[in-house]
This record gives sequence, structure tokens and C-alpha cells, in this order.
Amino acid sequence: MTTDEAPIDSGRPAATATVPGATLPHFAPRTPSTLEEAGIGEHEIVALLLKTLYLQGQLTGFDLADELRLPFSIVDLALQTLQRERCLEVASARVVGRVSYRFQLTEFGRIRAREAFEQSRYVGPAPVSLSDYVTQCRLQSIARVHCDLESLTPSFDGVQLPAGFLELLGPAICSGRALLLYGSPGNGKTLIGHRIGQFLTERGGNIFVPYAVSSGGSIVTVFDPTVHDTTDDVESPSDSPADEATARHERSVFTREPAFDRRWRQIRRPVVVTCGELTGEMLELRHGGEGEFYQAPPHVKANGGLFFIDDLGRQRIPPRTLLNRWILPLEQRIDYLTLSNGRRFAVPFEQLTVFSTNLKAEEWADDAFLRRIPHKIHVGPPTTAQLTAMFGRCCKEAGLSVSTQLAERLFRRPHDRYRSPRASDPQDFVEYVLSICRFRGETPHLDDALLDEAAERFFLPVTKRDPDTPEADTA
Repeated sequence: MTTDEAPIDSGRPAATATVPGATLPHFAPRTPSTLEEAGIGEHEIVALLLKTLYLQGQLTGFDLADELRLPFSIVDLALQTLQRERCLEVASARVVGRVSYRFQLTEFGRIRAREAFEQSRYVGPAPVSLSDYVTQCRLQSIARVHCDLESLTPSFDGVQLPAGFLELLGPAICSGRALLLYGSPGNGKTLIGHRIGQFLTERGGNIFVPYAVSSGGSIVTVFDPTVHDTTDDVESPSDSPADEATARHERSVFTREPAFDRRWRQIRRPVVVTCGELTGEMLELRHGGEGEFYQAPPHVKANGGLFFIDDLGRQRIPPRTLLNRWILPLEQRIDYLTLSNGRRFAVPFEQLTVFSTNLKAEEWADDAFLRRIPHKIHVGPPTTAQLTAMFGRCCKEAGLSVSTQLAERLFRRPHDRYRSPRASDPQDFVEYVLSICRFRGETPHLDDALLDEAAERFFLPVTKRDPDTPEADTA
């Protein structure tokens, strides 16, 4: 097994653009003007051109540059190489120059293309180098997000939080390190995690993610449209293929060079949420077999944003086995991914990692792991006043008229007989009442009799309360 550890601390720095105005961050990756600045070898561009032309037939220089998201001046170097090797021929030419030539593969070129597919079936934008990806991740680290009480508060609008809770949460976000939310179920840990994500997407500014990364001849796709919310206009849907071809032609001829490298997408800071479905295999590179390219695991797609592991301890593998996988990334801010040939390479671990659990720490973690989570916040049950306010809001949204006295009576039920109320109870109870009314064909309402009847079924009697046992800061 070989290991590539150099890219984290060495390698060619990524070219970054200082863009005037507020439309682009100052760390936007600059459009390369030479093959060296592109950070990849000509052979990689040659392979992509062969496969692209094999699949699409004749394409102009405009189209090929657009497919690879590289300037034509760089793409043309590879086109000339293919012509010299008799893999490529010009089907038609215009006086505009090589950028308007229509290229197609020769029979030898088609043979070369099939050989290229055997090596890798990836076709699309040219990858960026691993060293450029590492540099870009450091430039747009989650720790660079501005977070204070004023900016954080709007993201938690409508959420009933204990006094001082945001003062505990804010430093965790500012640190860009790991955060643990713990406490009994139903008190808002999941909601808090999602609101952290909302803050990062709305207030964290835009960052850049590459379509793919090249490492040692292997290609790893990173951009995922199901995860990454784009804010650029690189992709412009058209009504027909002809319209798309015209649009690409006009972008190439009549618009200026883009302000940043088009092999990257500009996105809002990503939010990746996983729960009980998380397995150890999901944290490794995904590979479909011989000739297939790799897909980055979810925590790599979350770089620059939030990776939220909800309900920790409920996964299909033992939690300690899962957590052992995180000790090095949490400590050193890097992770090692392994290719099918056994070679490993290092990638940044530059996200805010949030864990939530309702289990006691000794059930799922040891001191060595907890030491690597510097921020731990207990999420306890809400007060009766908070529950009453939440219940009133839920009733209003559902069109139910309810008095404050009725709401207070609901949440002052004897806790020696019934479990303690949870933050999730107001919404769940209202939905329970509405379901009773629908079944009986009654207009939605809530009076004393219906409240008592529904509460008796909703709040199951218990023999022993589940205690909240704070182990760190408690709001």
C-alpha cells in the first residue's frame, strides 16, 4: 500500500482571483491561462477529448472547450496533439479560426477512445488537481464564517431556546470544530442542527466546489447537484439541443472569459445530514469497478459547510466502530481516502461536524473521542412557559382556538405518572387532536373534554422518567 500525504502541506498553490465588487468571494479560483496553471497533464485533457468526441460525434472547438470547462487555448494544445497522432481530423472549417473548426475522430481515434474508456469512464468537465482542491478548501474554511449573536439569531427565529443558548452555540460555529448536542429525545437537537445549516447557507457566503478532482491518475467526482446549491449561471437550461448549442456558441464568442475557473461551481455552503443509514462504507470512496471513476463520500461533499450526524448511536454499525473512523479527521483536520489499488491520499476535513445523540456518553464514546469534540451542549426539555407558547402557536397555525389556561393544564400533568413533556409535543399533540376530529367528522376544535381524552392517549404512563444528565454546558 502506498500513501500520498504531500498534497495537504505542499504542491502548487491554486491561482485565486481578486474580484472587484460583491458578486464573487476574493478567493474565487482564477481561470487558468496555461496548462501549468490548469494543474493537470495534457494526457488527461487528451483522454477527455477522445471520450467526448466518441460519444457526441462532431463538435466545434467552442463546444469542446465548453464541455471541458477550460479555455480553448489550453484545449487546443491537446487537439493539436491528437491531430499529429492522426486521432483527429477537421470535418469543416471556417475563417474564424480553429475555435470554429468542427472536429471528429478518425478510426484510429475511436480505437484510442475505447482504450481511454477502459481506463476511466468519466466524461465531463476537466478535473482540478488535488493540490488546488486542498488549497481552495483551506481558503474557504468554515472557520472563516463571520458569526456573532446578531447574525446568528435570525436563523433561530420561532425556535424556543433557553436563555443563553446561542451564546454557547456561537463559539462552536466560529471554531469550525466538532460540536455535540446531547439530551433526551424530542427536545430539538435535530431542529437545532438544521438551523445551524440554515445559518451557514444564508449567512456563510458562497464557496467553490470542483466537478472532479484528479489524484494519481484517478478521478474523484465531488460536485453533487443533490447536495450543492449552485449560485452561478454556468448551466443554462435550453428548450432544445439546438438552443443549447447556440447558447454555448454565444457564450464562447460574445462573452468575456468567466471571472473564475469554470471547472468549479459556485455554491452556498453545503449541508449534509445523515442519520441511521450511515455506515462505515459510506465514509469511503465509492467505486463501481474496473474503469469506473470514484465518487467522494458525504463528508468530503460537506467541506466548507455542515456535516450533521443526527441520532448518533442508532446507526447499523457499533457507534464506537464508526467513531474510531473520525478520530484522525477531528484531530488533524485531514482524512485519508483509499483507491482500489491501495494508494491513499489526503483530503481536507474542513467542515463543521455536528453530532446529536440521546444516549449517555459512556454508551457510545470514550474519553479519547470526546476530547476531540471541544464543544458539548446539553439540550434539555423546555419550561412549561415555553411549551405553552409553542402550543399556542401550533394551535393558531392549525386554526384551533385554545385558552392559555387549557394549554398550561396540558403540560402540568403529573410527571410521576407521565413522562416529561418534550419540545416536540406541542406540534405532535395538535396533529393528534386534528386526526381525532377528522375521524369523527367534526370541525377541528379543542375543549376540556377532548384535551383530556387526547392527552390520556398521547402521554403514555411511565414507571420511570428518563433523566437528563448534563455532562457539559447546559443552557
